[in-house]
Amino acid sequence: MIKYYCIAIFSGMLSSFSQILLKKSAQKEKKSIIQEYVNPYVIGGYAITAICMVLTIIAYRGMPFKYGAVLESLTYLYIMVLSKLLLGEKLTKKKIVGNLIIVVGVIIFSLGR
Repeated sequence: MIKYYCIAIFSGMLSSFSQILLKKSAQKEKKSIIQEYVNPYVIGGYAITAICMVLTIIAYRGMPFKYGAVLESLTYLYIMVLSKLLLGEKLTKKKIVGNLIIVVGVIIFSLGR
């Protein structure tokens, strides 16, 4: 059963990375509308999203649905960290507080089993 939780966590982390790729693509100016959608960042981002969908389906086969939703909420935390590390975004108080609330919620939910 632990392997399904690990798959779900990995899928969330991978999904966060795909969001970073899509954001990186959006930050670059394109010459045409076709280049906005057909470039390595967008294609890679959506390919990773498809892989994550399959991984999430596999994870849900071996764990209760309610835990999957809780693990998915942690993707906001992963995105915040990756945005700081890979895009150089600032960590604002609102971002930090919001993510702390999510983490506290996950902890409270986990304790209530």
